[in-house]
Amino acid sequence: MKIVVFRWLVPAFLIAVSSATLAQAVPGKRADPFDPSAPVAPLVYQSTLTGYQRHAEQPVGSWREANETVNRVGGWRAYAREARQPDAPATNNAPPKPATPAPASAPAGHGGHKMN
Repeated sequence: MKIVVFRWLVPAFLIAVSSATLAQAVPGKRADPFDPSAPVAPLVYQSTLTGYQRHAEQPVGSWREANETVNRVGGWRAYAREARQPDAPATNNAPPKPATPAPASAPAGHGGHKMN
């Protein structure tokens, strides 16, 4: 089924793109670039800074509260796990679940490796 859809979808897409490109061509006579009296379209200046917003100072919170929040959501490992996951649509504003502790059978220290 997917191959059948793909077989007609690609040509339809190519036709649509090419017809949109052809529709933008301006019919008629083009101005001679060597004629100084030829009419030209007026230049329009639009600054790239028109949408600029100044930096607004953010209220500084307590560093203790920030550390407690990080600890409550699972520490730096929770943020590292979140960064590895692909972006998904947010369904709620609940913080991520804290990391589960390692099972009791996990080796302690260096994971069972000997230090030289």
